[in-house]
Amino acid sequence: MSLNSVIVVDDEAAIRQAIEPWLTLSGFEVRLHPRGEECLAQLPEHFPGVVLSDVRMPGMDGLELLSRLRARDKDLPVILLTGHGDVPMAVEAMRNGAYDFLEKPFSPQALLDTLRRALEKRQLVLENRRLHEQADARAQLEATLLGVSPGLQTLRRQVLELADMPVNVLIRGETGSGKELVARCLHDFGSRAAQPFVALNCAAIPEHLFEAELFGHESGAFTGAQGKRIGRLEYAHGGTLFLDEIESMPLAQQAKLLRVLQDRQLQRLGSNQNIAVDVRIIAATKPDLLEEARAGRFREDLAYRLNVAELRLPPLRERREDIALLFNHFAQSAAERLSRPAPQLSGQQLGNLLSHDWPGNVRELANAAERETLGLNPQPSEAVAQSLADQQEAFEAQCLRAALSRHKGDIKAVLNELQLPRRTLNEKMQRHGLVRDMFL
Repeated sequence: MSLNSVIVVDDEAAIRQAIEPWLTLSGFEVRLHPRGEECLAQLPEHFPGVVLSDVRMPGMDGLELLSRLRARDKDLPVILLTGHGDVPMAVEAMRNGAYDFLEKPFSPQALLDTLRRALEKRQLVLENRRLHEQADARAQLEATLLGVSPGLQTLRRQVLELADMPVNVLIRGETGSGKELVARCLHDFGSRAAQPFVALNCAAIPEHLFEAELFGHESGAFTGAQGKRIGRLEYAHGGTLFLDEIESMPLAQQAKLLRVLQDRQLQRLGSNQNIAVDVRIIAATKPDLLEEARAGRFREDLAYRLNVAELRLPPLRERREDIALLFNHFAQSAAERLSRPAPQLSGQQLGNLLSHDWPGNVRELANAAERETLGLNPQPSEAVAQSLADQQEAFEAQCLRAALSRHKGDIKAVLNELQLPRRTLNEKMQRHGLVRDMFL
C-alpha cells in the first residue's frame, strides 16, 4: 500500500460510501471495513497509513479496535469519529494513544487536515524505523563479516543492498574465502530470512544421484528409490537455495535447473505433476562461469540467469589489514570452545601472519588460530615475497586498528598512546580505510 493509505472502519454504509469517493479524489488510497474485527483480520503487516474509525459499532467498538491496533503497532495513527456525547470518551482515548478525534458532523476540510498531519507523522515514524533497522543490520553484519579493509567494507555494503532484492546472485571467490557465509548473510538480512536456507555442494554429489538430490523423486522412480523424497529445490520453497561450486553441476541438470528458473515449477523424478516453487538461487564459483561456458563446460544461458548480480570476495592476501583481527577472533572462539587461554601474539608471530600468502584464505587462517590455541605451533613457515614498504603498511594498519579498538574510537587516547599529531593520524586512518565509527 502507498504512504497515502487510509483504512475507514464504520458500520454505517452511508458513511463509508460518502467518505470513500471524496478521499479518493483527494489523493488517498482507501480501504473500507464495516466492522473492527474485519479491519484487524485484513490489516497488512507494516501498514504505512492511518486508520479512521467510528467509536460506536456493534461487536468490537472503536475503543477496543484502538487498543488492539496499538498492541500490534503502538505508533499507528488512529483517528476516532465520535458523536456529541462521546467527546469525553474520545479525550480519554487520546490519553490512551489515539492520534485525534473528530466530532460528527465534521467538515471535509477538517478531516483532510487531520489525515494529512497523521500521515506526515506516520511517514516520519516509518523512516525513523527504517534508519534504525539499517543501523542494526549494519552492526550485525559487521559482527558477522569481520574486517576493516576497504574490500570488506565494500562487500558488506553490497550484501545489504542485495539482501532484499528478488534477484539471483553469483558469488565469486577463491577456496576458503567465505562464500557460504556471504550467501547466508544475503539470506538472513533479506525478506526470506524466516524461510529455509538450503545449501548444496554441487561437487560433492555423484552425477547419477544429482537429479534426485536437486529435484526429488517419487517412490520407485529408479532402483533403490524407497518412498517419496523432497528435493533441495522444493525444500527451499519460499527461501534460498545455495549452490556451491556450481561449475561442477552436470550439464543435463543445468538444463533442468534453467527450466525451473524460467517456469518457477519443477517435476520430481518419476512424476508428471508440476510443483510450483519460489526460490532465490545464490550460486558460488571459483572460475568465471562465462569462460566455463565458452569452453563448453557450462550452459551460457544458465550463467546469465544466475549472474543477475555478482559479488566478488577478496582473497585474504588482498585484505592484510584484517588478518590480525580475524586471527584474534578465531583464536578467542577456539579458546572458549576448548576451555584454553587465548594466545597472545608476539611481534614476530604477527609479522609472520601478515607476510604469509594464505592460499587457503580465511579457512586456513581459522585453522592456524585453532592450532595456536592448542599450542601446535601453526605459524606459516613460508612467506610470500613482499616489499619492506608493503610489510610496513600492513603492520601500521594493524597497529592503528588495535589502538582504535582498545580505546573504543577515543581519538585523543589513540593520539596519546601512539604519540602522533592529529593530522598525521587522520591521514593514516584515511589511507588504511579506518573510520572512527567502526570502533565506538
